[in-house]
Amino acid sequence: MEIKNTELKIQNLKCHGCANTITTQLSKLDGIGEVVVVNETDSVKFNYSNDSNLEAVIKKLSALGYPIEGENNALHQKAKSFVSCAVGRMNS
Repeated sequence: MEIKNTELKIQNLKCHGCANTITTQLSKLDGIGEVVVVNETDSVKFNYSNDSNLEAVIKKLSALGYPIEGENNALHQKAKSFVSCAVGRMNS
């Protein structure tokens, strides 16, 4: 099985708390590894083994309040990102 790596531009990324939540939550997904959040470029890098893993990451990011660039970024998405940020700060 080939391991692929990618970088996704995401919205609502604010701080290390956000990055901590994203790293923790994505690392729990099957087939996902080496998660790195880069605040300076509003992006997340990771390894994955198949397209369904990639889709799972995109769904998880959206559920946490960090939709990928180009996706709808409604008010409820922004609100979720503040909650994820706060949780990430408490757990860092």
